[in-house]
Amino acid sequence: MNACKYCDRIHRLGFISTRIAGTDGVSLETEKWAEVFQREGFECFYFAGELDRPPEISMLYEKAHFKHPVIKKLNNQCYGVTVRNRSTTKEIYALKVEMKDALYDFMEKFDLDLLVPENILTIPLNIPLGLALTEVISETGIPTIAHHHDFFWERQNFKTNAVWEYLNMAFPPHIPHIHHAVINTSADNQLSLRTGISATVIPNVMDFDNPPPTVATDDAGRVTGVQAPVAADRYACDVRRDLGVAEDELLILQPTRVVKRKGIEHAIELVSRLNLKAKLVISHASGDEGYDYEGRVREYSRMMNVDTIFVSDIINHKRGKTAKGKKIYTLYDIYPHADLVTYPSNFEGFGNAFLEAVYFCKPILVNTYSIYSMDIKPKGFAVVEMDGYVSAETVAKARKVLSDATYRRKMVAHNYKIATTYYSYTVLRRKLRNLLTDCMACLKKNDN
Repeated sequence: MNACKYCDRIHRLGFISTRIAGTDGVSLETEKWAEVFQREGFECFYFAGELDRPPEISMLYEKAHFKHPVIKKLNNQCYGVTVRNRSTTKEIYALKVEMKDALYDFMEKFDLDLLVPENILTIPLNIPLGLALTEVISETGIPTIAHHHDFFWERQNFKTNAVWEYLNMAFPPHIPHIHHAVINTSADNQLSLRTGISATVIPNVMDFDNPPPTVATDDAGRVTGVQAPVAADRYACDVRRDLGVAEDELLILQPTRVVKRKGIEHAIELVSRLNLKAKLVISHASGDEGYDYEGRVREYSRMMNVDTIFVSDIINHKRGKTAKGKKIYTLYDIYPHADLVTYPSNFEGFGNAFLEAVYFCKPILVNTYSIYSMDIKPKGFAVVEMDGYVSAETVAKARKVLSDATYRRKMVAHNYKIATTYYSYTVLRRKLRNLLTDCMACLKKNDN
């Protein structure tokens, strides 16, 4: 590995999160940041309650996971109530001490120079871990870039709680050694207003400088549209068959978890009103937010006579086989086969699925959620829009996109060009370099 561009030695960076595994937004962005850091001359190491990284560069600490039984029980005692028991306080402090020891072990084992907490100083899903890391940073002065994805004040379920002093202390902490990065301008504004913390806005990104093999380019390397996915990747040539989508059917892809804020009813309504032969494919499971909404989605699909397919059992972050021998695909295997991507979310911190659809040159339906309206739409993307509900205009434009190949090709090529300008790895690299310049000054001071 090449030495750091800011001095003459290799620096060692530690990512810390509750989970660094799978296809959730935080894990995906962590992987992208790690790739850019490595290009800048850093070795990357990982600490989390769930990991898919090699053990020689990671430390698994199960209580760091927000799904750990101890943490879930603690959260039930802290949220939805306004007073907590003294025993709960004692348990928080005991866990904090235990987690501090684990964090110190992680830092010492890999001789870390820089920390990157991924959302654990942002969303209070693991209160002891946030408190522990805050104290570790205060005690060591280790340079830290805190990557914030979604703050507690953005989630209704955290607003009634019995832990306000902890939230104000550590979610996020106001410490000189921490440089803060947020993913949208609204978060930047609110963070500054609520805490006085100044942050750098670093949006989610994709590697638009390197198109996927299913995207066609001209001789100058400019994206012109899509090519046949089968020609690009033989492994994924059976995707439509394995999903149960016939060759003469449209594959409408909803590439999200089944949670209420994703607004999946709108996707179902759109498919119904298109009055075309189509299947709606939902890629991810309900996850940690319960299964009541999934029941609602299934019921609404029946009411609207839409064939909705739930395929989380054969989609994972890595290819493989199920216990019954069926192929497991990645989400990136599915995108090339989609005819339209639906993203009718009511709220998003940014919008990974939006960038993924653009990256794979797919037309997309977007609800005008606030961050899209503030940060993404002004860039000039061409999409099928809805503003809170599926209108006749929304349906008409979706039909035009699906039926007019020339119109569709120009739309996706236009979107790819814009995304390359604003949401590429080049943008991420430039913004991280600015933060690292400040951090490297701290590192050099510590080295002397």
